[in-house]
Amino acid sequence: MTGTRDDAPIMEAQGLTKTYTLSSGLLGKKRTLHAVRGLDLDLRRGDILGIVGESGCGKSTLSRMLLGLEAPTEGVVRIGGQPVEQIGRAALSRKVQPIFQDPFSSLNPRKTIESIISLPLRLHGIGDAASRRREVREMMERVGLPSRVAKGYPSQLSGGQRQRVSIARALITRPEIVICDEPTSALDVSVQSQILNMLQELRDELNLTYIVITHDLAVVEHLATEIAVMYLGRIVERAETERFFGDPQHPYSRALLKSVMTPDTSLGIPELGLGTAFPDPANPPPGCAFHPRCAKRFEGCDRIAPVPVPRAGGGHVECRLFETPEAAGLPDPAMTKER
Repeated sequence: MTGTRDDAPIMEAQGLTKTYTLSSGLLGKKRTLHAVRGLDLDLRRGDILGIVGESGCGKSTLSRMLLGLEAPTEGVVRIGGQPVEQIGRAALSRKVQPIFQDPFSSLNPRKTIESIISLPLRLHGIGDAASRRREVREMMERVGLPSRVAKGYPSQLSGGQRQRVSIARALITRPEIVICDEPTSALDVSVQSQILNMLQELRDELNLTYIVITHDLAVVEHLATEIAVMYLGRIVERAETERFFGDPQHPYSRALLKSVMTPDTSLGIPELGLGTAFPDPANPPPGCAFHPRCAKRFEGCDRIAPVPVPRAGGGHVECRLFETPEAAGLPDPAMTKER
């Protein structure tokens, strides 16, 4: 069965916000860290949405909220139109499963591979011992694990094999959505493409829907059908993959694409034009959060927050360069001299 797409979102987030209170010691002043800020997101069946951005932009916090591992400070996450808090933890785990970055730390070193993969079946009371063994062997075959490793332990496997165990465990109960948090970053480059190709094949075979969270643009270019770019807890651009890589709109998206290193050593390290200021989620700037690093900022960017503007062909870009002068209440940006 191939991945299919329908109009109704299989998952959606509305106004998703997550803040943390930071303490600077016993007498220190408390600060608020704004990890995710009023984020909206929708995901349709059969899609592979790649979420990219720098470390600290809120990608992992977002994934934990989508998995139901953390409650949002504000906003709601819905699966099939139903808020996750109404679904229940056990039912939610049947619908949404994670694949973590480091397979070694996420696998119990004292359990056999067969026991690790079959654990979700046992927790949900699915089948008897014999049927579970059959399910495990079938899933091991799907993910490219030889049957001889079933009685082995994680320490006896390579990094790529351990990630295949993680994938088999995530898929054994046939979830609808799989959230992959840096699924290949802990693997050798030679193994990464094998895992990505396998994820694509499994998506088509099992009609899966993926969210792939990564800092590696090559991963999402290879795997994703759509790209969402996060910056300081917001999605500042979303577009189909081909359109995004061919015509990025947001200045931050363009800087990310320029950051990709090439094998040509004569080109040196790319100049991104982002300056030395690193975004601080505990002290987000007013107006457009990106304006302190943006070469295309103009009058008002430091005061007026941008609104999402629909992109031609789908998606959106959250940048005042693409708002109409009437909507922004300012002179035409094209007529305003860049600083």
